[in-house]
Amino acid sequence: MTDDHPPRGAGGNTMLGKPVDWQKPTRSAARAQARPGSSGQAGKLRVFAVYAGAALGPLGGGVVAPMLPQIAHSLDASTSATTLTVTAYFVPFALVQLVSGTVGERWGRRRTVLLAYLVYLIASLLGTIAPNIALLLVVRAVMGTANAFISPLLLSGLADMVPPHRLSRSVGLLASCQAAGQSLSPLLGGVAAAANWRWAFVGVAAAAGLLALAPPPGGARPGPQAPRLRPLVNVRMGLLSVAAFVSYFGAAGLPFLVSLHAEEHLGIRPDLTGVALLGFGLTGLLLGASWGSLGDRLGPRRCGGIAAALGAVLVALTGSTHSLPALVLCWTGAGIAYSMLNVCLQNLTVREVPDNRGGALSAVSAFRFGGAAMAPIALLPLYHTAPPLSFVIGGSSLLLASVGLAALRSPRTGNPI
Repeated sequence: MTDDHPPRGAGGNTMLGKPVDWQKPTRSAARAQARPGSSGQAGKLRVFAVYAGAALGPLGGGVVAPMLPQIAHSLDASTSATTLTVTAYFVPFALVQLVSGTVGERWGRRRTVLLAYLVYLIASLLGTIAPNIALLLVVRAVMGTANAFISPLLLSGLADMVPPHRLSRSVGLLASCQAAGQSLSPLLGGVAAAANWRWAFVGVAAAAGLLALAPPPGGARPGPQAPRLRPLVNVRMGLLSVAAFVSYFGAAGLPFLVSLHAEEHLGIRPDLTGVALLGFGLTGLLLGASWGSLGDRLGPRRCGGIAAALGAVLVALTGSTHSLPALVLCWTGAGIAYSMLNVCLQNLTVREVPDNRGGALSAVSAFRFGGAAMAPIALLPLYHTAPPLSFVIGGSSLLLASVGLAALRSPRTGNPI
């Protein structure tokens, strides 16, 4: 056998007079390999379920906020105890995410997300029959813990389900769905409260049940292939975590501060205050996919740094507004900046540790929600002393994100930043 005569199966066969390389995958096969789980109708359904699942976490987390008075009355509980239903969800959600992504990647995304959806479903159904506030708090904690295994693994799975050139836009679209869940949760909670607050848990349970039918692909990775926590501990991940922390501490976690400013200093009615706050979340819903595309063209590091600096200015100005239109303009502008920053951070994080995407995403997300938890503790006392200064301090923290993103000069992968 000479070099002029290739062996069978290596390009020596012919079909219709043309040589055929049987070892070379066809175009459709290559496409399927590049996007596992995304081809065909079933694949499209899974991609849709990933986007819908991204809305479930913020929807289930915030749905109780408009129902707190009704829950307190129904369960004969104090207002302070009822308010803990929000805390009980988000504290375990943030803490468990420090490890949930890595654990989920080891167990397998599909199995982990399926189990988490079922736990979320059962906990939500228990919420419909909770006889007292103690059990309801347990239910909320279980829901938050389950969501810690859902949110990061959905984005991790999405990265394997779409072609690389569409990943940035897909991440932006997923961020839009998260914003949709956050924006719609007060509406669902308010509608349920008008009838019976327990119906909100029925709706959330139904959504979890449907989403459990289409978990993202991804099998278990045991032994040497198992993703590890150690690669998540590095300077670059630290910079992304700091940026994520201040993105909530200095922007997304400040609606309570804006509400106080609107009602106490501008004399705006509570219903109009809610309308004024709405623009922040709606911008994320409308612009997420666009920010993903822009990040592709200019680089997520550059776009994120600009967005953080712009957000710092707009948040600081929000605390100095003297009219409703000015408040709406500044706070909505801050929402535009935050949504760009959020998409850029998720784009950078999903590429940072390719062998453990879920772990990287969940760890950074833990710091993001840690910022939300720290904002009231750090800024509320300052607000009561010097209201405008609290906005300046909160907004200025976003500059740490600009500095951190500027320091991300050498990507760990070949992806441009």
